[in-house]
Amino acid sequence: MSSPHPIYPTLSSKIILLTGIGQTGDPSQWGNGAATARTFILNGAKVFGCDINLSAAEATEARLLDEFPHASIGVVKADVTKKEDVRELVEACLKRYGRIDVLVNNVGRSEKGDVATMEEEAWDKQMDVNLKSVYLTCHFVLPVMEKQGGGVVVNISSIAGLRYIGKPQIAYAATKAALLHFTRATAVTYAPKNIRLNTVVPGLINTPLVKLLADKYAGGDYEGFVKQRDGQVPMGHMGTSEDVANAVVFLSSDAAKYITGTKLVVDGAITGSTGRTDFKL
Repeated sequence: MSSPHPIYPTLSSKIILLTGIGQTGDPSQWGNGAATARTFILNGAKVFGCDINLSAAEATEARLLDEFPHASIGVVKADVTKKEDVRELVEACLKRYGRIDVLVNNVGRSEKGDVATMEEEAWDKQMDVNLKSVYLTCHFVLPVMEKQGGGVVVNISSIAGLRYIGKPQIAYAATKAALLHFTRATAVTYAPKNIRLNTVVPGLINTPLVKLLADKYAGGDYEGFVKQRDGQVPMGHMGTSEDVANAVVFLSSDAAKYITGTKLVVDGAITGSTGRTDFKL
């Protein structure tokens, strides 16, 4: 992660509540949540993160404190599909920092299957992780932001919510599409209250999760899976977690103070393409 990061002075000392801060897989890479936490810290913000896997969250915390010893960061375990866990998460953040300026909803779950083959349990789990979690965090955080006079919510969707991306994952696609309209509708409701809500829509991003996806969708052929994904993108390669993090942090800053109820697509032009990358000028 060596490319320069834009710095937004208005984020200094802001309090960020970030779900899905942990990661699994290659520890030399950065997951979207960990990279987002890092970029906020580079901007002088204070990060309070959660993950269902506490050791993964603590690993991110340790990694960030090793790089930024004076950073203010805390992590807890939380299952954001459960109401009481989310209530306790918000209360813990408020107890430590006294306010929540930015909420980033970063958790997600994808299982393969079309309508006929996907089991009800798999459908329900994805509905809970990808959509109910956002309802629950907003349910508890938006009243806090309203009381304090404003705030920002950034939800992470996917290009699977915009178009079919080549593999059957009906529940994931449906929830990510629903998240886009959840964000739009809620943004309209809260615009008069100085609360902005937007969605970042990543395309194919090269994170530690790709190895798990290769196991799930490509029989464990990681190198072949990476090559295939790179080849699908008109720019010729997948994006990075840093690309996603930069979009989240921009939308959280006052540089985006008149942007609400919309989406920022980070996909190397794949959504706008025909799926072919062999055309020559």
